[in-house]
Amino acid sequence: MKTSSWIGGLCLALAASLWGGTYVVSKAVMDWVDPSALIWLRYALGVIALGGMGFFRRAKWRMAPRHFAIVVAVGLVGYALSIWAQFVGTEWSTAQIGALITSGTPAFMVIFARLLLGEPITWRRAASVVLATLGVVVMIGVGHQADHRVLWGGLVLLLAAVTWGLQSVLVKCIPSEYSSVVVTAYAMLVALAAMTPVGWSHMPHLGTILGHTWVWLGILYLGVLSTAGAFLLWNEGLRRMPAGSGGVYFFLQPLVGTALGWLVLGETVTASFWVGALLILGGVALVVREPEPAARPVKWVSSPFKNGSQDS
Repeated sequence: MKTSSWIGGLCLALAASLWGGTYVVSKAVMDWVDPSALIWLRYALGVIALGGMGFFRRAKWRMAPRHFAIVVAVGLVGYALSIWAQFVGTEWSTAQIGALITSGTPAFMVIFARLLLGEPITWRRAASVVLATLGVVVMIGVGHQADHRVLWGGLVLLLAAVTWGLQSVLVKCIPSEYSSVVVTAYAMLVALAAMTPVGWSHMPHLGTILGHTWVWLGILYLGVLSTAGAFLLWNEGLRRMPAGSGGVYFFLQPLVGTALGWLVLGETVTASFWVGALLILGGVALVVREPEPAARPVKWVSSPFKNGSQDS
């Protein structure tokens, strides 16, 4: 792999790890803050953090309308609809079913990368997705009793997996001349506006947040690190490597989340976790060792810009 791809893989691994830590932090914070309000607060803090970063780095905020339309699609499809569907689907079903179904996201990334970007579906990418998915299945187990509510929850979670896979590929359709900070900030601002009618009505009193140090520290982590930081790292990582290969790093999220639940919350970890972890890491290793593909033009979005992010 070229240096750019190695950096991209590191960005994706860090993003997935930060999202894995979100499980531990959210578990405590949601005892005091409604989940819909928590999503709104995450995006509000994320926009502030990215806006400040763009200001100090003197990022160029102007964007062509046709490219801004793709950013709006990323914000609505990925940051708003996908995150909302993940929350609702998990609430209607179980966290384990949620982890299992959303682990299909990399497979949808491979499909959308083929359809929109013309990326080939290599044997390494296909095998890595299958291997890592098997690792998630082994890690969390199966055998849930499904009722109608759980089935509907599963369908909503499937929507979350499809939409996150789509937005991850749409990001690569935005010319890399635009800063990842600018792209992520605009998309997050769109999602913030979309989530305002839902989140604002459940907003807790300020005293509830400030009255507990670990609550506002948790909200800061979720907003600045796992939202602004992780989304930025994810977008930058996808710009530096093929979407079909980069999606496999998504599987590090349940791995890190389960490990932190064991270390921080004292949750039980069985031998199946370690077997699943080895399968997931094996899937990641397959794409890490994949030869660098020849450059392919984007099928439906022509870019007048040269390769390379302005501030990467």
